[in-house]
Amino acid sequence: MALKIACGQIEIIAGRPDLNTKKILHHMDMACQNGIDILLLPELAVPGYFLGDLWEQTAFIEDCAAYGDEIIAATENCGELCVIFGNIAVDNSKRNEDGRARKYNAAFAAQHGKLLTNGTLPYDFIVKNALPNYREFDDNRHFYGLRQLALELDKQVAGLHQPLTVTAHGETVKLGLMLCEDGWTENYFLDVPQLLAQHGAELLCNISCSPFSINKNSKRHRLFGSAAQKAGIPLIYCNNVGIQNNGKNIFTFDGCSCVYGSDGWLLTDAPMYAEATLCAGWDSKAKAIDTSGITSDPRSEIDEVYHSLRYGCQRFLEQAGIGKMTIGLSGGIDSAVTAALFVDILGPDNVLLVNMPSRYNSPMTQTIAEQTAQSLGANYTVIPITESCLHTSEQLTQTPIHSYHQHRDFQLTISPLIYENIQSRDRGSRVVAGLAAAFGGAFSCNSNKTELTVGYATFYGDICGALAPIGDLWKHHVYELGRYLNDKVFQRQVLPEAIFTIRPSAELSSEQTVGTGGDPLVYPYHDKLFRSFLEQWRKTSPAEILLWYSEGTLAEHLGCEADIISEAFPDVRSFIADLEHWWKLMHTLAVAKRIQAPPIVSITRRAYGYDHREAQLTPYFPREYHRLKAQLLND
Repeated sequence: MALKIACGQIEIIAGRPDLNTKKILHHMDMACQNGIDILLLPELAVPGYFLGDLWEQTAFIEDCAAYGDEIIAATENCGELCVIFGNIAVDNSKRNEDGRARKYNAAFAAQHGKLLTNGTLPYDFIVKNALPNYREFDDNRHFYGLRQLALELDKQVAGLHQPLTVTAHGETVKLGLMLCEDGWTENYFLDVPQLLAQHGAELLCNISCSPFSINKNSKRHRLFGSAAQKAGIPLIYCNNVGIQNNGKNIFTFDGCSCVYGSDGWLLTDAPMYAEATLCAGWDSKAKAIDTSGITSDPRSEIDEVYHSLRYGCQRFLEQAGIGKMTIGLSGGIDSAVTAALFVDILGPDNVLLVNMPSRYNSPMTQTIAEQTAQSLGANYTVIPITESCLHTSEQLTQTPIHSYHQHRDFQLTISPLIYENIQSRDRGSRVVAGLAAAFGGAFSCNSNKTELTVGYATFYGDICGALAPIGDLWKHHVYELGRYLNDKVFQRQVLPEAIFTIRPSAELSSEQTVGTGGDPLVYPYHDKLFRSFLEQWRKTSPAEILLWYSEGTLAEHLGCEADIISEAFPDVRSFIADLEHWWKLMHTLAVAKRIQAPPIVSITRRAYGYDHREAQLTPYFPREYHRLKAQLLND
């Protein structure tokens, strides 16, 4: 008789152990009714993962422990069912290195109202070994890891990784239980999956709370499949769905729980962004796993981007109680994609689009904006800003300012750049914010990642709002998403073709038009350049860029066309001037703008916010950069 194992891919609501426990108990009831012997649930399924410093609140921690006890007690009435779930574990007799009560990120295995142990730890739970401290993760800030515990116990950490024996209906399986990062062995000296296999594990189980990012699933398939093959035993990966945030970044959890065979091949997987139960059978005699499920077809990158953005925005709005959105619609690609995304999520009746032309806005972009609103079926209005901006300008320049120190009056002047910013602030802070308050709900920030990189946005103008849905998308992603929305989501031309072909322009002055452009960014090149500064694990500096340029390998390293670079920069001086211009902008006022930007739905390998931690410094060019620059300019 085979043991029935189920992976409960549930939605976890961070900071709500009451709701999460209610859901866990429901899944336990369903497992009992369906004859499941072992039910796996995600890491930190009771409290959630990204809680900020709520981890420091004693009352919250005590509640999480109490809810965990309820889950354990409930197994007494579940027959042979063994439930494995993640929760925080507290040892009040010991201290963390911050002086607070000892906390562990732990996995609990409960059966017949009692906890099962592997016999090697002083606790009746499994302690997470690898505590990630990169990107959005900050586990050492709150949790005590198995490596620290091993030192305290004067034991070898490798010896503490032992399998957990589960018996049901006379059938037994030795589970190699891991928590999330313990399975990502690429950069850790301790190979937890192999240790568990060497110590007798027959089936590896990884319970996770792992957020989505582009191409992360393919990397996990490679690492986890390799771990299963190397160990020669199957592996079950159990992840959650939902959203969690760290204040500045909204992370989506895509689920995609799956089973790998002992040969490393993917046997079956759960759907993306949906609660599901993934089932498998364990033959204790053959030491083999069997699944009746199928594997999902691979998704394209832009397909993953769309589903992650839609899910993240929808869940964020639901949790915040926002049912309506107001969006400034300029006639450009960024605002159009944002508008289409929210119409897709909320429906056209709950979206208000507003075009706010000045004397610099062309009839073409105004027509595109109206066509977009009409195609989407959304609410639409036009509120010109020329008179209000002129009024603001007149007030600022004609109102006398009195100096009590010099005992005289003086007046201010407004430069063309200041007038550009007045227009942006009039649109964002006056019109869009006012409309959103009257319409109900909130308004969006339409800035993309390329613009955020160099601060190509105005304080309190276009860099304000409740959410920046495309703030982690480079400009080329925005165009691709626009095509995807037309072709796959709406399956008709809701975004006019002209929106993909006009030259991007802010239309804030006579020099910025859709005919002449005026946008200082060459997106096919600058997208890739900025990405190398931000998303590379070993961040690229101007020195590497200049070296690759001198070697003629820059296009290859960045992943762009060589002709784009040569056309944009006919000589070395223009190339260096451009590089220094954007590097300086990226590391000066742009940092302050990113700090004040709305929350971003994180999509890529590195998103601005708490995923990419910044200090407000002055730009720095490495010594090697200065050497290369002098060499190139003197050749």
